[in-house]
Amino acid sequence: MLNDLQPGQILARGVTRHLHSHGFVTLQEFPPIKGLRADVMALGPRGEFWLVECKSSRNDFQTDRKWAGYLEWCDEYFWAVNADFPTELLPMDSGLIIADRYDAEIIRRGTLKPLAAVRRKALTLRFASAAALRLQRVTDPDAMRSA
Repeated sequence: MLNDLQPGQILARGVTRHLHSHGFVTLQEFPPIKGLRADVMALGPRGEFWLVECKSSRNDFQTDRKWAGYLEWCDEYFWAVNADFPTELLPMDSGLIIADRYDAEIIRRGTLKPLAAVRRKALTLRFASAAALRLQRVTDPDAMRSA
């Protein structure tokens, strides 16, 4: 199974493992709003949202045109890259995580920009609904086909 993962998915795996060790729950490929899809959305123990974009190469980063749209959907924004990535390309006000398939390390935190209460509530409900639907697809895939 690990051999079937794309480079960004490998980074996301290490990121989610690391964030879990800090008390976060995560969803990969989470759409905070229609038209955007975060590589990793993490909900922390105090209700904070971290959004992590995984970039596997210079080209992957340079061709990403949507990342700025994610900033209004999290309290903190992070880039996750591998140890060989040229990190000087990444904005300094964003967080930085170095990851591999097994774990990750938070190198720096990003600028904290707390979500408005109304947006936090809507995002929390969307996150919970997405998590519940994913679990239901696993535990009862036949019921989900008929829905």
